[in-house]
Amino acid sequence: MNLNIYIAVAGVLLLLCVFANKISDRYGIPSLLLFMALGMLAGVDGPGGINFQDSRLTNYIGTVALMFILFNGGLLTNWKNVRSQLFRGGILATFGVFLTALFLFLGAYYLIRLPFEISLLLSVIVSSTDAPAVFAAMRSSNLRLDPKLKSLLEFESASNDPMAVFLSMAAISYLVRPDESLWDIGQFFVRQMVIGIILGLGLGRLAVVTLQKTRLPYSGLYPVYGVSVVFLIYSLTQLAGGSGFLAVYLGGIIMGNSAFLFRRHLIRFNDSLTWIMQISMFLILGLLVNPNELPGVIPAGFACTLFLIFIARPLAVFICLFHSSFNSDEQLLVSWAGLKGAVPIILATYPLMEGIANAQYIFNLIFFLVIISVLFQGKTLPWLAKKLKLEYTPEVLEEKSLNASCL
Repeated sequence: MNLNIYIAVAGVLLLLCVFANKISDRYGIPSLLLFMALGMLAGVDGPGGINFQDSRLTNYIGTVALMFILFNGGLLTNWKNVRSQLFRGGILATFGVFLTALFLFLGAYYLIRLPFEISLLLSVIVSSTDAPAVFAAMRSSNLRLDPKLKSLLEFESASNDPMAVFLSMAAISYLVRPDESLWDIGQFFVRQMVIGIILGLGLGRLAVVTLQKTRLPYSGLYPVYGVSVVFLIYSLTQLAGGSGFLAVYLGGIIMGNSAFLFRRHLIRFNDSLTWIMQISMFLILGLLVNPNELPGVIPAGFACTLFLIFIARPLAVFICLFHSSFNSDEQLLVSWAGLKGAVPIILATYPLMEGIANAQYIFNLIFFLVIISVLFQGKTLPWLAKKLKLEYTPEVLEEKSLNASCL
């Protein structure tokens, strides 16, 4: 195909995604689903007819997109609010992910009767809450929550990906190399977390100090500086054996909560860049899936989705937030906000690259689960917040103030 045609197709798809957000705002359909739907329509089973089956390229594009999405999430995170929820958010982002995977594995293997390999990979890959999906759901619905609750949701969803990546890599390693010891797996986890935290905070601080001591000649260079920082933090952390995703998120927090010249300009640019990354990522993921294969996973997909939403995730959240400052209604909302998104689908490309048995079935199963999660949970999250009176509307604020005065 001529290069000009490729460019034209890319332009048309991006333009459709831009206007798809108007449909999302008008009808409440998550924009992420619309992006994936456009990718599926452009794919081999749709009218577009584009035959795209490169799981490795999809993985690379998804990784780059997630780097900027998580960095932008860090930039927009208010450290004053997050600091008070660091302990509970950290528990949810680590132990909560492990418990979610454990409960889902037990349900998938013993109740739904899926094969061991499928149950194991499914449970670990979808164990984390997806930051882009949560950020998009809250932003598109203009959901206003208590700063404490909002910070917990944002911090957990943005910082729990390393645990899901660790569990997924450990499960794949076990299936490919069953003789690998638990000691090696444990060392891998500790190294990922420790190096990710140290380099994320250190390199983020170095980036800020450099900006504070050096004035760039043109304002347009500050966003370019931000892009280079993301690339360097992620790559250097990965090369050192740490979690690059955790590092770029922490680096974003450091930069977003520091003062330097043209800070707002850099943040606005990264917000626009994040939209481009989200659109590109979901378009590619939509192209990779073959819609005619999805009916074969519907029965198991529905069963696993219901078990995850109503049993595995709530149990993990209530255990992790036991004896915390969050009441039962807030814990229920946190459990319901465990949306899945691009991260599980990107992680599902690893079994494809490793040639694991039933890898295509696992990919389709996870793709179906993500669609149901984003559509069902993302659509009903604002409704549930209002039902539980956790949204900060003027009426709720007035009621809270009256209750406080009565006490």
